[in-house]
Amino acid sequence: MPPRYPAQPKHLTALKLPVPSRRKLPSDLKKYFDICDEKIGFLPNVLRAYSFDEAKLRAFIAMYNDLMLEDSPLTKLEREMIAVVVSAANRCYYCLVAHGQAVREMSGDASLGEMLVMNYRVARVSKRQRVMLDFAHRLTTNPAEVGEEARQQLRKAGWSDRAIWDIASITGFFNMTNRLATATDMMPNEEYHERSRG
Repeated sequence: MPPRYPAQPKHLTALKLPVPSRRKLPSDLKKYFDICDEKIGFLPNVLRAYSFDEAKLRAFIAMYNDLMLEDSPLTKLEREMIAVVVSAANRCYYCLVAHGQAVREMSGDASLGEMLVMNYRVARVSKRQRVMLDFAHRLTTNPAEVGEEARQQLRKAGWSDRAIWDIASITGFFNMTNRLATATDMMPNEEYHERSRG
């Protein structure tokens, strides 16, 4: 058997920022981290990376939870699909690994996660979802070109104006997190790589 080489750098980020131990965090954040351990099996590195600044960590958690977990006209899988398509356009290593795994897990289809990472246009998704992903991709790569015509395409595909708000919000959020993860060379948890592959 050939030797196994480390596939990614071992650092959390390329920045020298203090990462406090959980014991030093306020009790509600410790509890939140414990819930992550219980539900996911580990603490996502993005939360560890943000923990150097409690205010920034709380803001990230609040926005992420609101967009990705709260009530929305979009399913949780559709939200993860947007995260992957945006991250693919931005070539964000962290988010492609983490959210590609989420798509594999939620869909029960390992190939869907891979297709969205590589080229979302080859994925067999509904027409409605294709229009959603086209909008997210266009808003990421050519935001100045997104106007009423693009919104009308979403409406014609069956998306409500509330859904359009959520599609745009999720797209905007992942453009921000992609840029931060890339700028800091944030590394995803290695556990993501082998999960949900059938």
